[in-house]
Order: sequence, then structure tokens, then C-alpha cells
Amino acid sequence: MIPPPETLTSPSNPLIKSLKSLERKKERAETGLFLAEGARIVGEGLARGWQAETVVIATDMADRPHIAALAREAAKSGARVVLAPERLMSKITQKDNAQSVVAAFRQRHLSPDALPAPKAGAPLYVALYEVRDPGNLGTILRTADCAGASGVILIGTCCDPYSFEAVRASMGSLFDMPFASASFAIFDNWRQKQGLALSAASVNGTMRHDAAPFAQPSVILMGNEQAGLPAEVEAACDHLSLIPMRGGADSLNLAQATAIMIYEAWRQRGYA
Repeated sequence: MIPPPETLTSPSNPLIKSLKSLERKKERAETGLFLAEGARIVGEGLARGWQAETVVIATDMADRPHIAALAREAAKSGARVVLAPERLMSKITQKDNAQSVVAAFRQRHLSPDALPAPKAGAPLYVALYEVRDPGNLGTILRTADCAGASGVILIGTCCDPYSFEAVRASMGSLFDMPFASASFAIFDNWRQKQGLALSAASVNGTMRHDAAPFAQPSVILMGNEQAGLPAEVEAACDHLSLIPMRGGADSLNLAQATAIMIYEAWRQRGYA
């Protein structure tokens, strides 16, 4: 029988301090943990088999049937489940209107070789070269998930996918979209062994993005928000694509441009 959860009352409680510290990259790296907020998102993490170390539930929401069911599932999976008043929930997440559930999950770190085998059909991956904005990264994970991509590869020195901002922007897709990290050399060797064509979006593109042959097994490569892709990386690509633009703006936000590329690839595949 699962015992009733303990209740936290003091902001000086070591658990509150420990969870709050996960806003810092150093603490996330040392503990191997990260925070996720919201009953739906935490529930998705548990359902996908991610290990929750701690689940904190707002005291005034604990009796709601879906929250109580989530607490039981978390406890069955081995998580420590505790209750806390709203003021302590806000202290953990640094938000005035905190979610009713906050959980610390164990991180996963994969190489491209460890990515799950793609589902039926030609695989489609998204590779991000030194992406620096966590909001962009989280949004791209969400977009790749919506379009059924096979996985996302983070190349070089990227922002932390387990930061508050990236996790929030992914809206739960971080739990569902497989992602890996690698240097460009390791990534390029992996994709060649997999027989994947490499198509990048670039200002040096020689074909419109909707003319790129995405129906074949492919990787869409997107560059850094400020610098784009270095010349040696572009030279390794099979195709360079240019997204048409007009008007005063000379560029798209990285997440927007990636969405355009992903959905064009999906369109070419008949939205299968």
C-alpha cells in the first residue's frame, strides 16, 4: 500500500531548495535532473517511461481525480510524491501562477547511434547546428513531434534542452521526440552510414526549399540563429535550400524556418 504523501510547509526545506536550484545549468548537470511543469506534461513523461525522481503537487489540487491518479502512478514508478502550498510551488518554478504539478525527471543523453529505429517509411531527422535559444529548441522539438519526425540531433555547442525555457516551449514533446547530441563529424559519419541525404536551409541555397528532394531518407540541417552554417558544413551537404522571402525582413526566426522545412518534407511524403 502506498503511504499518503508528506506535506512541505517551509521555503527552507532542502527539497524545495534542491528543486529550485535546477533553474541553473550547473545544478542540472551535476544532478542529472530537470524540471517539468503541469499535470498533462508530467503525466506524459511518466507514460513515456521517463523516470521521475520527485513529484510536487499543489495541496489544494491533490484531491482532484486526475491529479490523485497521477500521484498514484508517480508513486508506483518509484517517485517521491509530496504536497506543497501554492506559494512554495511558485518558489520552485519562479512563476506567480505556478502549475498544480511540478516534477524532477532524470535526464537522458543519447548519441545518434542510440536513437530508436525509425517507424515505417523513409526516415526524416532534424539536425540543429549550435542552436543557442532554448525557446527555439523547445519549439522545434514540438514541431518535429507534430510532423512525425524520426528524431532531432543537436550538433556542437547547443543550448541545454533541459532548461526551464526549452522544456516549457516543447509542451511535452521533449518526452516524445527522441533527440541526441554529437559533434558534426560524428553526426555526418552516422548519417552517411544510415544513407540519409543532408539538406540544409541556407542563404547560399541553390534551390527553393520546396524543390529539395525530401521524399528520400533525409536530414534537415538548420544553422545557428546568428551565424548560420559554416562553409565546411555547407560543403558536406547534398542540397542547400533557400526559403523565399520578400519585404523588409531579411530572415526568419529559426523555429519558424525549421517548421517551414519540416512541413515541406512532410507534404512531399503526402502527410503520411
